[in-house]
Amino acid sequence: MINLKDPQFYNNRELSWLQFNTRVLKQAQDESLPLLERLKFLAIYGTNLDEFYMIRVAGLKKLFAAGIIVSGADKLTPLQQLCEIRKYLHQEQQVLEHCLNGILSSVEKEGVVVKSYNEVNKNQKNKLDRFFYEQIYPVIIPIAIDATHPFPHLNNLSFGIIVKLNDIDVETVERFGIVRVPRVLDRFIECENGLFVPVESVVEQHIEDLFPGYTLNKYSAFRVTRNADMEIEEEEADDFMEILEEGLKLRRKGAMVRLEVGNNADEEIINFFNRHTNVYKDDIYKFHTFLNLPSLWQIVGSKDFAHLLAAPFKPKLLPPFHNNENIFSILEKQDVLMYHPYESFEPVVKLIQDASKDKDVVSIKMTLYRSGTNSPIVQALMNASESGKQVTVMVELKARFDEENNLIWAKALEKAGAHVIYGIKGFKVHAKAALVTRRKNGKLKQYAHLGTGNYNPATAKIYTDFSYLTSKDEITNDLTRFFHFLTGFSKKGNLNKLYMSPSQIKPKILSLIQNETRKGSEGKIIAKINSLVDEDVIRALYKASQAGVKVDLIVRGICCLRPGVDEVSENIRVISILGKYLEHPRVFYFKNDATGVYISSADWMPRNLVRRIELLTGIKDKNSREKIIQILNLQIADNSLAHELQSDGSYIKVKRDNNKWINNHKLIEDYVNRVSKATKKESSSSIEQLAARLFLES
Repeated sequence: MINLKDPQFYNNRELSWLQFNTRVLKQAQDESLPLLERLKFLAIYGTNLDEFYMIRVAGLKKLFAAGIIVSGADKLTPLQQLCEIRKYLHQEQQVLEHCLNGILSSVEKEGVVVKSYNEVNKNQKNKLDRFFYEQIYPVIIPIAIDATHPFPHLNNLSFGIIVKLNDIDVETVERFGIVRVPRVLDRFIECENGLFVPVESVVEQHIEDLFPGYTLNKYSAFRVTRNADMEIEEEEADDFMEILEEGLKLRRKGAMVRLEVGNNADEEIINFFNRHTNVYKDDIYKFHTFLNLPSLWQIVGSKDFAHLLAAPFKPKLLPPFHNNENIFSILEKQDVLMYHPYESFEPVVKLIQDASKDKDVVSIKMTLYRSGTNSPIVQALMNASESGKQVTVMVELKARFDEENNLIWAKALEKAGAHVIYGIKGFKVHAKAALVTRRKNGKLKQYAHLGTGNYNPATAKIYTDFSYLTSKDEITNDLTRFFHFLTGFSKKGNLNKLYMSPSQIKPKILSLIQNETRKGSEGKIIAKINSLVDEDVIRALYKASQAGVKVDLIVRGICCLRPGVDEVSENIRVISILGKYLEHPRVFYFKNDATGVYISSADWMPRNLVRRIELLTGIKDKNSREKIIQILNLQIADNSLAHELQSDGSYIKVKRDNNKWINNHKLIEDYVNRVSKATKKESSSSIEQLAARLFLES
């Protein structure tokens, strides 16, 4: 009998994530994409890698320092993982630099030019000199380093220049200094339309103005990365907001885990810098391009060159939301499932905005994980509270890298009179749910929204996600219980029709997989998730495959399961889709289940299934179910944006068969455009029939 716990059947979580980011890099290498679209993927790659080092690498370093040999199903120790990560990234850096240089060379022909100070003409240098004295000199920070000037604290992701200087009077006397480049300065100076000059190349020309009496010997740009994972002792927290604010301050001072330097850095400069920062040698990356890839967003966002990006798509209002009918009346007649960003997120915003103004609405309850800045939803909640409605909001203050923003919203909501819950001790609340209670004909009627994504209208334009709107009592009654669990005390947190983690979702998923396993070759499973890590779920899928169940997994990022292994996972196929939109939904299809289709806020990871408050919702509405199944089948057939996971952990771009081109993002855009245009020509009833009949004609 095969031992399904054998490490050879599992991919390492961290190395699988690196493969995901490599697929992002491959998008930047794709010459069929518009040039600034490719540059955008490099910015995304850099942002992803920053977070990976701040959290995952920092975590492995702490485990290693503590002498902990805890490992996942693949059995790699923290030290083994760190060695593999460093090796992988140092090799990939050459690919990255080649890709960036190639894009910059190509984009220059389109009028977007990135050049250093020394490469521009005299007039342009004069402009840059004036800019330096007017805009940079007053805010830049030159720092001497010697016995009386200690090495400064450098915040996480600090950027600057380290310099070696010679005394003009005693040439043999050398000094080291740092020039910190504040974040208030743009990474690139746009000298004139389309000409972007890295700020450090301008600062370098004026070092002797910043350190009078010294000449520049050598210099290098640098960038530091610190551990940004906050540890909060909730058991000891009398005031959770206060302790979180303190944690945010400490984040800036976390242990340094990575040092990036420019190609000008010689061993002497690196060694001097590292005597004060103590970064392990293999976590020092020397770049032959400019540092700080996320700063490429400045160039990508230049409005003068928007034509070098992929054509924008405007989300559409499809039936039944196309004719401004009262949203409560719509939901009393039917359930609605929307697929963002193709279908506008506006009805979700409208639900909360209309509820805030409706005299018959008595209460609004919501969870907020990442709501973004200038949130119209939060503003509507504040308005509702100020007008006397009961407003209850679960603001998850522990949402990583959104803690500060959520603190601001929590305080604003409290000030407006809302009842704000900051979190549940020991858990993150990641569920996406809203519940509106309204008086109708002397009784209370409730309306619900359940989603796979955040209540953030900005990201809803670039993330794919599902929204489910309903007024069915079986759903709204469960949501009432759910919010009672969040605001009160409960040792029995089970729902009746919905499923809530940490107690219900994992057992339900395992039960659904086992039910298909019993059906053997008649079984079929399709799961679309961001990450697959949970060992119990993976082993259940292996057993399903061994029984003959056909399993299709659409996993955007981490996948610890190995498909195509003889006698273990021969019936499992795994693809990852990367393209114009970030694939974000969690949605599942089980052929032999009575409900059949489920949407969720939870990935198949221990953190989601065991350490977070999540929701899983069965979709019983026939039209909504059909719509989800069609989208899943279209994505499985994608041969333009899909990469297929191999049994050795590598990914290969899916090949096109018979020259049939299937790009699911483009096909859904085209379909939604057709339905939207038809709403202007056809009668309301015929449009609703079109939208209900088949979401996709392909």
